[in-house]
Formats: sequence, C-alpha cells, structure tokens
Amino acid sequence: MSDLIVWTYDWAPEGPRGFVRDMRLRWACEEAGLPYSVRTVPFENRGPGHFARQPFGQAPFLSDGDISLFESGAGLLHLARKSEKLMPRDPHGEAQTLQWTIAALNSIEMVSVPWWLLEITSAKENNLTAWLESRLGHIEDVLKQREWLAAGRFTVADLLMADVLRVSKVRAFGDRPETEAYIQRMTDRPAFKKAYADQMAHFAAADAARR
Repeated sequence: MSDLIVWTYDWAPEGPRGFVRDMRLRWACEEAGLPYSVRTVPFENRGPGHFARQPFGQAPFLSDGDISLFESGAGLLHLARKSEKLMPRDPHGEAQTLQWTIAALNSIEMVSVPWWLLEITSAKENNLTAWLESRLGHIEDVLKQREWLAAGRFTVADLLMADVLRVSKVRAFGDRPETEAYIQRMTDRPAFKKAYADQMAHFAAADAARR
C-alpha cells in the first residue's frame, strides 16, 4: 500500500463537487503515476483531529509516511519533487515551474476566489471585477505565446493554473479564446479525467451512504 494519502471530505454539497481541491492532488498523482490512497475527514462537525492536521479545518491535506502537509499548493510541490513529470530537474525549468505555480495561487486565485464568492452572493459591484479582468487578460496574453507555462512542457504549474481557471464563473467571464483552449487541453488529459471521475464517484457514494 502506498504511503501517499490524499485526505478529503467524507461528503460535499453538489456545487463544489469536481472542484474540491483534493482534485489537484489526485490529478498530480495520476499524471506522475504515483500510487496513492484517499481517506476522509468529516465535512460536518469537524473535530480536533482534523484541525490538528489542517489548522483551518479545510481539505485537502497530504500524508507521505511521517510527513504531513496542508494546503494544496504545498502538497503539489511535494509531489512535484517526487516526479520529473511534474517538475523538471534542471535549474531553469524548475525555477520557471515554481514561479508559475506560485503565480496561479498568488496572482490569479487570490483574486478569482473572492470575486466569484461575492458574485454568487449578488454583490455585483464588488470592486474586484476590474482587478480580475486585468489578471485574466495578462494570462490570455501569455497563452497567446506558448502552449505551456514553464519549461516548454506540461508541469505542475499548468495543472494548478488550469484548476484555478476552470471554475465555471471565471471561465465564463469575458472572451479569452487562448485561455479557453488551454483549459480544454488540460481537462482533456486522461489523468484529469480519472481524478475528476474518482472525486465525483467518491461524493456520489457518500450521498448513498447518507440516505
């Protein structure tokens, strides 16, 4: 049995399914061919054991033997160190991958998540729209010039950036054909499809257990 364990919720509402961030870790393991198992913590009534491993009571977190990591970005970088399929070993390729992985979290997701959270509460004039539009415009310009973000090939940076950009409301915001083609390329990958199907099946089974 693998030492790699991806921890996620035992159940989630329908809305976030397919986007709960254990998807990122599942997808990375599938891309790299790293054997892993999935275990759960309660979505409701989160207890001290959960907070001991994830101080904000979120998911996912990753176990690798005696190593435990919370935050999906940290988990992805840990997995990338295990497989050259996720991150090149040459200094330049590694540096490019690291910078774009951090950019997905700090430059895009930091803006997109509060934007769509406010959008779904009908706070249309939330002062984040112009900021998001600018950030997405910059990514569109980058993707006009290259197929991959780093090292001339698929890396964990593409995995994370695509996962940030594929959120339905973000994807529908504006006309960005290069970004849309990029998301489509990423989500057409067999590893993504496997990870997505597995997560959806996991939560469907949880529905059945709750009935």
